[in-house]
Amino acid sequence: MDLRIPALNHLLDSWLNEDLGRGDLTRAALGSSCGSAYWIAKQPGVFCGGELVRKLFHRLDESVQTKLLINDGEIFEAKQRLLELNGSAASLVAGERIALNLAMHLSGIATATSHLVAELKGTGVKLADTRKTTPGLRVFEKYAVRCGGGINHRLGLDDAAMLKENHLAWAGGIQPALQALRETSPWPSRIIVETETPEQAKEAVMSGVDWILMDEIPPETLHILVPQLRELALTRKKGNGSNQIVLEASGIDPIDLKAYAATGVDLISSSVPITRSPWIDFSMRFE
Repeated sequence: MDLRIPALNHLLDSWLNEDLGRGDLTRAALGSSCGSAYWIAKQPGVFCGGELVRKLFHRLDESVQTKLLINDGEIFEAKQRLLELNGSAASLVAGERIALNLAMHLSGIATATSHLVAELKGTGVKLADTRKTTPGLRVFEKYAVRCGGGINHRLGLDDAAMLKENHLAWAGGIQPALQALRETSPWPSRIIVETETPEQAKEAVMSGVDWILMDEIPPETLHILVPQLRELALTRKKGNGSNQIVLEASGIDPIDLKAYAATGVDLISSSVPITRSPWIDFSMRFE
């Protein structure tokens, strides 16, 4: 994650403003004293958010020193120290809750992602996220997925043109929708079509799209369908597009992850690591 982007400072300031408002009323009890603190994990997991925590405390008070004892994406155990802080006691207390909330949430996503990625080990199939994210936190939640070993699907509507069920219904089908996109989209952008039946998937392949997302199609059907789509991609006309195609399974139950991986798809997308992951519990203790 690029921490130099101007938008990040705006987000950090908004989070600090939400919690601090007109100022921490407990600050008077701390005066000008300095202090040291450390974070400890109460349970095992995969860490995410260290550099964001450093940036947040620096945004609050440039004199606060943050020493990371673990890198983003690394595994930690219960009772392990994660980072150390030194600086104004008032600043450490003021930034404590915001920093912990962010890192616990992101570490929860990274940990949940790592569990699913572990199930796919050796299959060659990648786990991708979705756009089901918390408004305002998408870039961070998707970063957490990467820390857990997953890959990112499109970040937003301007990354790739993805035709979903409603697009196809309102446009009058796959062909009219594709024609409109090809006339207006920048040439480097990919075109993805979400399909719900084998017939739709085959039509989309022969239409020359780059990527087929097969939504809620059971693995026993995909076992037959995926080789057929690969063969169709090899035979489609030269003017209709490349003979290379990305095949994605979506709308799956994590219990069936291995069954879907065995179908020959390139990737599996799931919102589960972001939408269903519990926070990992950290504590900040003062020395």
